[in-house]
Amino acid sequence: MNSIKILLIEDNPGDVELTREVLEDGRLKNDLQVAMDGEEALDYLFQRGNHENASTPDIILLDLNLPKVSGREVLQVIKKCPERSRIPVIVLSSSEAARDIQESYCLHANCFVTKPVKFEEFLKVVQMIESFWIDIVKLPSQCV
Repeated sequence: MNSIKILLIEDNPGDVELTREVLEDGRLKNDLQVAMDGEEALDYLFQRGNHENASTPDIILLDLNLPKVSGREVLQVIKKCPERSRIPVIVLSSSEAARDIQESYCLHANCFVTKPVKFEEFLKVVQMIESFWIDIVKLPSQCV
């Protein structure tokens, strides 16, 4: 696989930029696409509107608290769609609430990661996500 296609669904421009920087410094080439709200994410995933030529991501990084359509709703739609349900969804949220964690897993998130507040810790978490999900895990898209 030449590059990993990552869809980052995040409304915080600072977190988008930090994530982009970490992934650009990674060992593998990543094709990072960003959706700034839940509605745009669904348009991207289902190739609607301005995203009619969007490619299916290999991994989704999803924030729960999004404008327009919540991250929970996005997760639910993804996992109910047979063509999209195989895409690993990593919930990357500032929440540490047990309810959010349990609900995410009930909606079939592949993992739940709490975003650290400190800059250095956030960078380390994104690096660890990249290391695990890109370097170690075999993705469904690699089987086609």
